[in-house]
Amino acid sequence: MSIEALLHDMRRQLNDGGLRACMLVRDLHTRDELSIDPDTQLPSASLVKIPLAIATAERIRRGELDGAALLDVRPGRITTPGPTGLSRFRHPSRVAVDDLIYLSTCVSDGTAADVLFDLTPPAQVAGILQELGIHGITVRHGMHELSDTPVERFDADQAHLAHALAIEAGTSGRGHRVPQLDTTRANTGSARSYADLLQALWTPSKIHPEVAERVRGLMAHNVLRHRLAPDFSTDAATWSSKTGTLLNLRHEIGVVGHSDGQNFAVAVLTESLVPAGTQPGADALMAQVARRLRDHLRQL
Repeated sequence: MSIEALLHDMRRQLNDGGLRACMLVRDLHTRDELSIDPDTQLPSASLVKIPLAIATAERIRRGELDGAALLDVRPGRITTPGPTGLSRFRHPSRVAVDDLIYLSTCVSDGTAADVLFDLTPPAQVAGILQELGIHGITVRHGMHELSDTPVERFDADQAHLAHALAIEAGTSGRGHRVPQLDTTRANTGSARSYADLLQALWTPSKIHPEVAERVRGLMAHNVLRHRLAPDFSTDAATWSSKTGTLLNLRHEIGVVGHSDGQNFAVAVLTESLVPAGTQPGADALMAQVARRLRDHLRQL
């Protein structure tokens, strides 16, 4: 099958499954890539925790922060489905900076991420990304804003109404009545910019090797493995990743490392057009399409 026919078939599959997808798969050695709408900017949701981890680890390396420092953390007390870790704690705790990076990245703990954002505010995270040559990713706010969306204002059996609003209230210019989905106000990135970030972490770049190794290790221990991992984890391949979920957005970025030495960056950012919170079929579909892109690229 030609590349044009392959991409046409994939777009049809995604459309039939109710997904608008922006994705890019890249061979990290040759830099050959295949993509679908890779330059479209979308809200990053929890993908922004990777830039946050990079910035925090870089500041520890510089001696500006102490990874062993213990911080008092207020409980998140969030009871709606989704949050993990400190976000669901009921009582105050003391956690080291290093462990907050683990919770933020591997468990996708929004409360832990916000403590890190207090240490390194969004504008400073964005500035460090620029210093390290990582472009196309905007960091405007912390994670607390993501816990105040319409889904938190409906009863559990009415969550579909929040998703319907997320789907229908956007503009052609990617503005949105829900601020977390407005690309002029939210943290944003594209499939290409996140693939570039993965390239910088897995191959020599301006990111210090110590920092890159640390963030790669965190991504290897990501505990959320329901989305792309089933199609990329095997006995002969490892999958290191970070997910992002917000209302009708389902994202995942990662690197699949094969036992023969090949490494592929995979960045998949999607918007569901189906007003439902739980959509395992959408997760499976985005994984299947991403794997087909990887398989085709591997055969080139």
